[in-house]
Amino acid sequence: MPTETQPPPIHDDLASPTRVKLHVHPDADAWAWTCAVALATILRRDLDQYGRARLLLSGGTTPAPVYRALSKAPLDWSKVEVTLVDERWLQPDDRDSNAHLVRETLLQNHAKAAHFEPLTRIGRTLESAVAGANAYARRDTSAAVLGMGEDGHTASLFPGARDLPRALSSKSDYVAFDATGCPGAGAWPLRITLTPTGLSKSRARMLLVRGDAKRRLLDRALDSDDASAMPVRMAFTTPGAALQIHWCP
Repeated sequence: MPTETQPPPIHDDLASPTRVKLHVHPDADAWAWTCAVALATILRRDLDQYGRARLLLSGGTTPAPVYRALSKAPLDWSKVEVTLVDERWLQPDDRDSNAHLVRETLLQNHAKAAHFEPLTRIGRTLESAVAGANAYARRDTSAAVLGMGEDGHTASLFPGARDLPRALSSKSDYVAFDATGCPGAGAWPLRITLTPTGLSKSRARMLLVRGDAKRRLLDRALDSDDASAMPVRMAFTTPGAALQIHWCP
């Protein structure tokens, strides 16, 4: 059975269960299914209460097992809207895009009926794609699923990027982001990313983390609230819902 613990009490306010809760799972299977059940519960709650639900998803390899498990949840997926936390400046059918990952993992089984809104579209400029993302973000969000890179980035907010201060202070839900010179961005420095403003509108937020190295990095992240040094900190410093962190070895 998964266990729940609190992050190290470096700062009392950061360790408060009103801001962060750490869920520790014994293995990858328990982690994936527990996260999927938690997300399904959130979506079902909003479907019952509002008649619709909206889910923001991150890319990367870590969340794929969670998305596959979630795709099997018996929900009214026709009333669920799915979009992305961030995206590389690629076409949505590019195999390296986050949109491709979501289509291959979540939008299967029952979840095939969900409405998917990618952040990029063929023929759109970067500026129009960002404008479209911000227009779509006016709708309430049920849950945002975040990840954490080895450099402490989350979404496409990379430490050391020239655009980071602007993105962290932006009043828009999404911004264009240039991560040139940031190793964690790999071959795709140009991005569209959710901002703290956008995250604040989500009724639930979840951070998915796996492995001992990431756990040590997570402990470092919880040791301060300086998002400019480790942007993942914005996941719990941004006002709004408490951050639910799910970790397994």
